[in-house]
Amino acid sequence: MDNRRDFIKKTTLASTGVVVGASAFSAKSYGNIMGANDRVVLGSIGVRGRGSDLLENFSEMYDNGVRIKTVCDVDSAVLGDNVKTATKNQKGNKPGTEEDMRRVFEDKEIDAVIVAVPNHWHALATIWACQAGKHVYVEKPSSHNVWEGRKMVEAARKYNRVVQVGFQNRSISNVMQAMDFLHRGGIGEVFLSRGTCFKPRDSFGISPDSVSPSTLNYDLWLGPAAYRPYNEKKGHYNWHWHWDTGNGDTGNQGPHQFDIARWGLNKKVHPVKVQSMGGIFGFTPQECSQETPNTQTSVFEYGDGKILEFETRGRYTNHEANLGVKIGNMFYGTEGWMEVNGSTWKAYKGKETEPFAGSEMAGSAAVGGDTSFLTAPDSKGHYGNFIDGVRSGNRHDLNCDIETGHMSTVLPLIANIALRVGETLKFNGEFEKFINNEEADLMLTRKYRYPYIVPENV
Repeated sequence: MDNRRDFIKKTTLASTGVVVGASAFSAKSYGNIMGANDRVVLGSIGVRGRGSDLLENFSEMYDNGVRIKTVCDVDSAVLGDNVKTATKNQKGNKPGTEEDMRRVFEDKEIDAVIVAVPNHWHALATIWACQAGKHVYVEKPSSHNVWEGRKMVEAARKYNRVVQVGFQNRSISNVMQAMDFLHRGGIGEVFLSRGTCFKPRDSFGISPDSVSPSTLNYDLWLGPAAYRPYNEKKGHYNWHWHWDTGNGDTGNQGPHQFDIARWGLNKKVHPVKVQSMGGIFGFTPQECSQETPNTQTSVFEYGDGKILEFETRGRYTNHEANLGVKIGNMFYGTEGWMEVNGSTWKAYKGKETEPFAGSEMAGSAAVGGDTSFLTAPDSKGHYGNFIDGVRSGNRHDLNCDIETGHMSTVLPLIANIALRVGETLKFNGEFEKFINNEEADLMLTRKYRYPYIVPENV
């Protein structure tokens, strides 16, 4: 076993991969076929919704040295179809199943885990995995609150594990190209970045508390969250819209665009000030149990005066910018502005209305005479990049190491705190604490339900 692990650490995959869609991974084009004894062995934890997508993509890497050994979910109702998918993609190699992620961590054959559970489980699952010697791919946002996010970073460093956060834009070639263009001064000095999350959502209704389905281990599902009776309107997927388990759309879809906004500003520190306002519009508490806002505007100021804006619109809305941006980003510099919509970007000089540079423009204007940004960086996709990190054991090989993911995740988390406190807050980034606001500081962490406790000393 030790020899196999040493081999995995020292082995890197060939650099012939390509991106499929927004963030996936092409198994056929990725590296050399590897022997069964040289595989990176994975456990897939949480396979409903996004987790099912991840399982499918990682299991497609079977011919390229990756195997999902175990599929884990607290709801047995979703295991069957996911096992079938993995078995098909792995040429008949059928994974086993588990209900409790701790059994996955105990398996010494498993090198790394995919964590796609509800937000309130991200931190503890990642920390337990690191303590068990596993590398981790964890979905966004990296954590449910700021304090536990820092504990994830500490655990990754203490146990020397590679932990990749699912900010897939970090591995999309055209987005990488756009950020390079900005950082080279393509529109001058960027002083304002803007992210948008326009996803109209109707009321999902309301229902009385009830007995949980026989297929669901409800105690494991609740995990670190405070106990509450089972309610179908607060469970699968709807957990996003309740504070104990989710972070609203600002902390659901929003983190992807928060990450690009911070990346474009080239900020590696926290903002010094945050304000946020919003509410639930279009339905009442008698019609829907949602707690998080469906409409929210957040503004952050950095120490040098630069600004990051973010807007969440959960009702009917128009789009923004020339590309019709609903989920995307805009950047404003001293010499022009730029829009990013998915993997497409365009930049405009001064007051001009036609773009002078962009992802689909061969021969775009040079930046300071340098045209090297015109070639989009090679990318194996976010999943392939994670496997490379597992093989090398080097966190610097990751496109979104846990520290990077944490820095971007903090933004929607502190915006939600400012919203709930109802004040403009000053933030001490060095200590990740608010300045002279005890009420806000209390929201930086939570009370954990025994035995699902994120430890002070990881």
